[in-house]
Amino acid sequence: MKRISNWMALGALLCLGADWQVAEPGWQYEFPRDHHLHEKFKTEWWYYTGNLTNDRGRRFGYELTFFRQGIRPVTERGATTSRFVVDDLKFAHFSVTDAAGKKFLYHQKVSRGSFGEAGFDEKDRLAWIDSWNLTMNGDGSFDLAAAAPDAAIQLHLVPQKQPVIHGQGGISQKAVGDGHASHYYSITRLATTGRVRAGDGDFAVTGESWFDHEWATNQLAPGQVGWDWFSVQLDDGTELMIYRLRKKDGSADGASAGSFIAKDGSVRHLRLDEMRLTPTKFWQSAKTHGKYPLGWRVEVPSLS
Repeated sequence: MKRISNWMALGALLCLGADWQVAEPGWQYEFPRDHHLHEKFKTEWWYYTGNLTNDRGRRFGYELTFFRQGIRPVTERGATTSRFVVDDLKFAHFSVTDAAGKKFLYHQKVSRGSFGEAGFDEKDRLAWIDSWNLTMNGDGSFDLAAAAPDAAIQLHLVPQKQPVIHGQGGISQKAVGDGHASHYYSITRLATTGRVRAGDGDFAVTGESWFDHEWATNQLAPGQVGWDWFSVQLDDGTELMIYRLRKKDGSADGASAGSFIAKDGSVRHLRLDEMRLTPTKFWQSAKTHGKYPLGWRVEVPSLS
């Protein structure tokens, strides 16, 4: 197994608004169109993770995510010329893991973008906050850049597979009922080259990345509190995406699902009853006493 990433998120950002478009069956994905902004939906993110090494085998991980949270629906925009009226809240998260140096370096930014310092969809830039940038090139490749006092990345990503659509009927269902869904696709393997800075070290690196893009207005239901998300790149050229939705009582919601991507890019939808996710190691915060899983065993017996 080459990589497992786990991302836990709360559903507080995914509130339903009557003036926002909801994810419904029948969405016809088009690329590169759907790499861009979907401003009629309330919530959207562009999520990149990857495993990288330098020429001596030193290992690094990275994550760079740009988020958009709609404040005013499209129908209400343009009525004022004030720069301080916020249409979309822009925020981003950036991290670098230096395995040899035993460092996890992370930063976040939030911006109204009142003077163009943050935004979405400006020529070749898909998203940016200050010097943190996501750029799509004419040949379909991407460039990522982010810098902080103790960490930085400058990476070029070239897709090795076509985008993969998750879910069924054009939507990724997150709960029972209309609207509790997203439009969601991934590019599950991108050849990656560039530079990583961690602390005082600056390294030329190569490796592979994963790109997720998701947009919706409402996903989680009242009884759900968040999810565990995994992306796995296997050495045989296949990939696995799984999300397990968590209820308030700690049990898994039946809408939990996943995708298995074969070497040729074909996709198989996975149900909750086909997956077993078991935490194997935990870390407990001294401040909040919250307990967080650090290691997992991921099993899909139907694929063996």
